[in-house]
Amino acid sequence: MYLTLVMVPLVLAYWSPQPGAAGFAWDFAMTLGYAGVAMMGVQFVLTARFKRACAPFGIDVIYFFHRYLALAMLALIVLHALIASGLDPGAVGPLDPRRAAPAISIGRLALILIAALLVSSLWRKRLGIEYDRWRRVHAVMAILALLLAVIHVDMAARMLNSPGKRLAWTLLSLAWLGLIVHVRLFRPWRLRRRPFRVCAVHAEHGRSVSLNLEPVGHAGFDYLPGQFAWLSLGNSPFALREHPFSLASSPTRPGTITFTIKALGDFSTAVARCKPGTTAYVDGPYGAFSCDSHPTASGLVFIAGGVGIAPIISMLRALADRNDSRPLWLFYGNRLWQHTLFREELQALGTRLNLHLVHILGEPEADWRGERGLLRPDILVRHLPDQRTGLHYFICGPQPMIQVAECALKAMTVPLRHLHSEIFDLA
Repeated sequence: MYLTLVMVPLVLAYWSPQPGAAGFAWDFAMTLGYAGVAMMGVQFVLTARFKRACAPFGIDVIYFFHRYLALAMLALIVLHALIASGLDPGAVGPLDPRRAAPAISIGRLALILIAALLVSSLWRKRLGIEYDRWRRVHAVMAILALLLAVIHVDMAARMLNSPGKRLAWTLLSLAWLGLIVHVRLFRPWRLRRRPFRVCAVHAEHGRSVSLNLEPVGHAGFDYLPGQFAWLSLGNSPFALREHPFSLASSPTRPGTITFTIKALGDFSTAVARCKPGTTAYVDGPYGAFSCDSHPTASGLVFIAGGVGIAPIISMLRALADRNDSRPLWLFYGNRLWQHTLFREELQALGTRLNLHLVHILGEPEADWRGERGLLRPDILVRHLPDQRTGLHYFICGPQPMIQVAECALKAMTVPLRHLHSEIFDLA
């Protein structure tokens, strides 16, 4: 589907009648440009959060696809500019925008914006850019870059040489802009009509807080245990101040939803100061990280690090409420015992479930008798059964931990289709 959407502008450009031949190299350069602009438009499709389109993969995977395809998009557009400049410097004109043709200057400005978008996105944390500020600037720059690219094509494209082609290009451009309206205006308007209210705030271990939210004037939404949603607190949904968090509550306990959030940034730190009665907006649910997606699994293995336990506690609560009798394993890594989230509840769940609980502490007390250090392959081998290929594995935590767990399980000949990892950081 992605390739089809990217090919649409190429089909329009090369549909007869054709202008005079300019040679393969020039046509190839123009093709790269059309493909790059098409990829810009499709980037908005990938981030539009269409639930049916994202459901088979999980929106975290879609967002990573969006991130890496942006690199390919930039490469195509840069090659388009370099090849065109090398073939016909006169047609491209000087770098000085005062002397270059307006269409060329507009295209170059679009290219600069795209490069700035990628640099600020891939190295946001290294550059020290705060998430909310980056998100707002990212949205404005992306919209402006697309508008400039569309104008550049409309002014400079030699292949839009018929009224039919130009009409088709206009309609396609309007479709891309319609996506922007949907994401930035229609969805926030719809969320504003379905608010939530913070009804309770609970301090948890490890500088974490659990927020209980109740729907106001509506029935809330259905979700699977382990899914996540975008949360906005005390702000209008139009303010672009929403953050993705896993739902820690279970759908078997309707009426409220719960987010457990650790103080890691400006927004998550402010959550601890949130008061009951605060208005909240929740866009969800999203994600394919759920035990309910694999009902025939003979057993389930959960591997969590820190606050990565949030979607897993949601699944464990649901399994306990359903009286699930399958064998379960939980490998839970933390630096300190006093920072271990839900440690009392996990112990209690062990009496309701067939749960083998393995705590791994990085800095344990001297009398600690459990596993020590970081998650290692030998810990998994020691506690998992010999017959483990029929189990399904759910991994959530810091990226290094996910990589260790995935590599270890692959070495243990676990089928790849049985590995399910929740990407911890979407931006």
